[in-house]
Amino acid sequence: MALAPLKVERLYRQISNLIIECIKRGDFNAGEPLPSERELAKQMEVSRSSIREAFIALEMTGWIEIRVGNGVYVANPLPQLKSKKEISNTNVEKDETEFSLRDLLKARQSFETMIAELAARNATDEQCAELQEIMKDLIKQKDNDENFLREDKRFHLLISEMTGNEVLHSMMEHLWDMRQSTRFIRMESHYANIDLPKTMNEDHQLIVNAILERNPKEAAKCMHEHLQHVYECFFNIE
Repeated sequence: MALAPLKVERLYRQISNLIIECIKRGDFNAGEPLPSERELAKQMEVSRSSIREAFIALEMTGWIEIRVGNGVYVANPLPQLKSKKEISNTNVEKDETEFSLRDLLKARQSFETMIAELAARNATDEQCAELQEIMKDLIKQKDNDENFLREDKRFHLLISEMTGNEVLHSMMEHLWDMRQSTRFIRMESHYANIDLPKTMNEDHQLIVNAILERNPKEAAKCMHEHLQHVYECFFNIE
């Protein structure tokens, strides 16, 4: 007897597919509001953060519309299902960005805390001078746009270079590529504070100061707190 392979799906995908099935059954009608994050989290016995990630996936596949400050609505019209396979095979499909956004931020927090400590130990004078120049460019950025993102990327990648370890730098590049995923950008567009650059640059300056002072413990502490602030920007909803 042939047994079907078991599938282990990430929680946000399970939630997304469950909501899609409810929409198909008519439990949630096109154009009408969904229950709140808090209510859905209580009903499903999951965190609000998981519900929020599911909402992002659902919006990207055309099932819902997120109206920040006004709730989440079932799309009207609903996505067109073109085949029986699409109808029977639930609909938040795997793609190249198949990972939890919360896991990404927590991974960055652990990894970059170590990176900052090593940077404070190993950075060259030339790299320290370059870090100061990047900090000046970051301070000029007032809007959370592609210019700020470009300088933010330069900042974090340079700190990884400061470790003197090419593998760690390559790993940081990969994490940053994940940070630029479509789902993360969509999350940021909905939930990031308008004054994000100001808040982040206050953190950035503390990190720079610790690295220039060659203080590994302080650099690690400042980086850890910085990425906790990033996490809370998106998921401080529990």
